[in-house]
Amino acid sequence: MKQLIYLSLLFLVFSCITNVEKPTVPEETKDYLLIGGKTMGTTYSVKFDGENPDQINKELDVLFAEINQAVSTYEKSSLISKINISTDEWIDMDSNQKLNGHFVKNYLKSNDIFQKTNGLFDPTVMPIVNYWGFGYTGKKPIEEIDEKQVKSILEYVGMKKIDLVTETDTGVQRIRKLNPKVQLDFGAIAKGYAVDKAAELLSKKGIENYLVEIGGEVVTKGHNPNGKKWLIGINTPEEDARINDFKAYIEIAGKGMATSGNYRNFYEVNGEKYSHTINPKTGFPERSTLLSATIIANDCMTADAYATACMVGGLDQAMEWIKNDNSLEGYFIFSDKSGHLQTKYTSGFQAYLKN
Repeated sequence: MKQLIYLSLLFLVFSCITNVEKPTVPEETKDYLLIGGKTMGTTYSVKFDGENPDQINKELDVLFAEINQAVSTYEKSSLISKINISTDEWIDMDSNQKLNGHFVKNYLKSNDIFQKTNGLFDPTVMPIVNYWGFGYTGKKPIEEIDEKQVKSILEYVGMKKIDLVTETDTGVQRIRKLNPKVQLDFGAIAKGYAVDKAAELLSKKGIENYLVEIGGEVVTKGHNPNGKKWLIGINTPEEDARINDFKAYIEIAGKGMATSGNYRNFYEVNGEKYSHTINPKTGFPERSTLLSATIIANDCMTADAYATACMVGGLDQAMEWIKNDNSLEGYFIFSDKSGHLQTKYTSGFQAYLKN
């Protein structure tokens, strides 16, 4: 589950800092413009130092609508939905090149991280996510687990069960599922992608200072209204924690950030808790001491995907992945043997933590 950054509190934090620590450049004390709305089943917020908020809002709405039409499983007419209901025959991609571009970028990045995480990040996990009642078919708790059915569904899981090619002579892109029951879901990466595209739109307009957030996925550039790096809170991963209860604060600029956790999106049956993070290797909800994974990357798309992968892999595997990639930093909250919250993070993450 992506943790929603409590922006109203963060903006209050900005104003509080402004009152206490007077910036040396008077022009930097002015407030920024704030726009927002709904997209991809959640909300978005954009705070920026610029002009023409109505025009930018319209352009963002058009952009988000395009991305939804490409990769949203909740849109029956979307490109990904058409692929999900297709047979095992080769089909041509959409004639709309913008939709194709959004889909292919999500597909290629997903496949890349699928390889790097040994299959623990896998967008084809959708059929088994639906079985457990956490997918687009609606939340429906499993009353009695059928291990044979879980095993049979796993036959349709795996990025290697999909082929995407580009015809060399025509440039036409075609896609094929090796089994009609294979389904794709970019829910663990698409919001990060949309954040990156929104940030790209702002940068192309010459806007140097902004924060873009969709459902808790974030990209920042430049500085906040106080002339400092953007301040973002990491939620305390407890079921009864308030949305504005933060375990840590980080200062960030020019990076993408995403947080994933299991502590709110779950259900309980006969005293057993089942979370929405499904292990594509076993077909069962992942259970580990890792409660929250926050990833900082050069882009939000990558951070988004790795945050999910880390929740599947667990603390040790997560630390290994992030340490071995110098473009990533990670902050992890886990439960010790006594049930107390503990933290662990990569050495480079220390530079982002606000003391």
